[in-house]
Amino acid sequence: MSSGFSTRFCRKCLALSLPVEVMNRFAKMTNPGYDIQKSFGFSKGHPIGVHEASDRIVADMVADGYYIDFVETLMKVEEKGYMGHKYNFRGLDDVVGDVLQAGFSYDKATGQFFEDQKKQITRNWGRLIEGDERQMAVLRLDVVGNTALVKSNPKALIDKTYAELRKIVTNAVVSRLGRLWTWEGDGAMGVFMLGDYSRMAIFAGMEIINEMFMYNKMDNQLNSAIKLRVAVNSGHLTYSESEIQYTKADTVKKAVTLEAKAAVPNSLVISESLAMSQDQSLLNIFADSKIVPGSTEKYRIYQVNLERSSSGKD
Repeated sequence: MSSGFSTRFCRKCLALSLPVEVMNRFAKMTNPGYDIQKSFGFSKGHPIGVHEASDRIVADMVADGYYIDFVETLMKVEEKGYMGHKYNFRGLDDVVGDVLQAGFSYDKATGQFFEDQKKQITRNWGRLIEGDERQMAVLRLDVVGNTALVKSNPKALIDKTYAELRKIVTNAVVSRLGRLWTWEGDGAMGVFMLGDYSRMAIFAGMEIINEMFMYNKMDNQLNSAIKLRVAVNSGHLTYSESEIQYTKADTVKKAVTLEAKAAVPNSLVISESLAMSQDQSLLNIFADSKIVPGSTEKYRIYQVNLERSSSGKD
């Protein structure tokens, strides 16, 4: 993560603005397990100079993958204060400018940086490293009857149609700052971390369902409609480059279960725990809570009728 950042601005900002104890406190706010004394290998209370402390804290934030999070923490503290105290960080504008210069954008509404999507789109938003655990939302998608579609249509037409489906899914996910972590022939998994990530995931799922409604009516050249099952769940998720690792996560497993057992063709389902954190105006378009078959889990469902004639045209 150090590539592209001139951390001298941040080191200078800390040294000019904060005593060591407060630096450490804000570092701990970013990474709860952090302690500068332990980083140096010193016993508690061992004196550390402000320049040594600022250099070490920034270096550790970079090495542990928390540098951008740390900058966000400083920005939030300057804006809102902390424990009743106001803080004025000298040179923080230079720190922020350096992050932007490194190819990131800033969302004022959420107070978060993310990679400039006009320049690049990576699966880790340009900021996560292996093992990072965050609160995220997962969108699981499956094409109903994929095998039958493949067998009953020319391969070239299937390839063209699925490429168009992937474009619809990608646009819905990426436009809401999400990322596609997997794409298979008959399914996909999108992940959301920034902003109101749960709401973003729900809206992405709704857009996909609605876009497929229009696609089936106007552009689908297959001999039958494409029907999708989509599910959204949220919770803790650990970032990994290995698909095997993150698919073991309970958050992902629950999304897969919802898609397989609760969703019906042309529907989006969301977990009840996710639903309870949403505005009533959004929930009004979902049906009342139901129980997942063979489980005690509850869910809510949003449906669109995509029925078409056997010819594939209305």
